[in-house]
Amino acid sequence: MANTQFDRPIVPPAKTVWVCQHRSCLAQGSAETLKAFQEAGVTGYTIEACDCQGQCSSGPTVRIGADETTEETWYCQVKPSDVGQIAERHLQLGEQVEEKLNSRIHLRFYF
Repeated sequence: MANTQFDRPIVPPAKTVWVCQHRSCLAQGSAETLKAFQEAGVTGYTIEACDCQGQCSSGPTVRIGADETTEETWYCQVKPSDVGQIAERHLQLGEQVEEKLNSRIHLRFYF
């Protein structure tokens, strides 16, 4: 039996940074956040505008695709001033920026 597109899981491409450009995120400054990522000189990643990510109440939303060593990461309320920290710590060093993680997706339990 031939392997068709319906037999394979849909996996977003790794090494991609998506910055939501839908209504709520745009109203909260996501165009400037996207521009900051594009101007950050990030190598090894594709920076892309995207449509709604379903996190409208916590935008601007930035999603970073998973690869062999990291899980998919969702950041919330990302301002242009946060981009340098995300670019350096996450994209270069592979460390999530805890204080910007979307807590609805990345659950943390503290006891």
